[in-house]
Amino acid sequence: MMRRAYAVLLFASLLASALPGPAGAQQAVTLPYLNAPADGAPIRRPPTLAISIGGEAHRAVMDTGSTGVVISATSIADFATLPRLGPGRLTYSSSGRIMRGVHVRVPVTITGADGTRLTTRPITVLAVTRIDCLRTARNCRPSEAPRRVAMLGIGFARAHDGQPGAGPDRNPFLNLPGMGESQAPGALGRGYVVGRQAVKVGLSAGDKAGFSRVKLAADPAAGDWAATPACLALDGRAPAACGSLLMDTGVTTMFLSLPDAQAEGLATLGPRGERVLAEGVVLAISPGTGGTAPAYGFTVGDRADPNVPEQVILVGHGRRPAFVNTTVRALNAFDYLFDADSGEVGFRPRLP
Repeated sequence: MMRRAYAVLLFASLLASALPGPAGAQQAVTLPYLNAPADGAPIRRPPTLAISIGGEAHRAVMDTGSTGVVISATSIADFATLPRLGPGRLTYSSSGRIMRGVHVRVPVTITGADGTRLTTRPITVLAVTRIDCLRTARNCRPSEAPRRVAMLGIGFARAHDGQPGAGPDRNPFLNLPGMGESQAPGALGRGYVVGRQAVKVGLSAGDKAGFSRVKLAADPAAGDWAATPACLALDGRAPAACGSLLMDTGVTTMFLSLPDAQAEGLATLGPRGERVLAEGVVLAISPGTGGTAPAYGFTVGDRADPNVPEQVILVGHGRRPAFVNTTVRALNAFDYLFDADSGEVGFRPRLP
């Protein structure tokens, strides 16, 4: 009975997403995920919402690890008659997939599991007509005519990672009616709060309560904020390696770049020959600098801990700056806030 009720609710939400959204809305919108875990249960898979562009709705991953809406050209209503803004591409470095197509400017409707929806102002969207793969791709199948591709990229600081032009103007959650621009804030704050079961889009005065916040540096070249600073350590080795953190709800595999001195003797080979952290290694992650946000960590291979990724792959061979993508399972440790107006991210520890 519960399964039938959920199916009816999902159908209603998908139907609602094909309808035009409310014009001139200036209030925050909370969107429950289509695949939200039950109350009290951990989140283990990337969250999904329904998106539509003038036609049929499609399930899309809500991805804080990329920026911009990516959708099959065949899923855009009247695509053949839309003005083209030129060719485009976006590379997902975690999988190695290269999305190729053309840019169009359209409003996007996004719907949650309960039928609640929002419609953005017109934004630049990548209409995908082809998928290629990097030579080093981990999870990719090329396609000459892809269908049902749908990604909802809501992250920041991604323009330097195979996502040219990926700035705030392409982020659907920063372009609602009532929101302003970087130099002229609107009635509704540009930002969101991501939890295990839902995302709240649009910020008001009280939304930062309980969050430890980290100030971001500006990136004038990209017209965006720079990545979140963080320090990383394995098995308590000192000094910790400091670099950047990517809150990445779009994946369950962690990618970690560390100096050789931090990772020496702690790696093994994974099933595809990749270097991975060995089971039993303890990873500590401290967002921000100077203890401005709550640290969290886990023991690799601890299957009873919902914070632990499926796998932790070491990349960069010790030659890249320290870096970690958290995976979606970090949402079991804290709620996550991004404020594009003030240039801050926030972390609010979850109660056990």
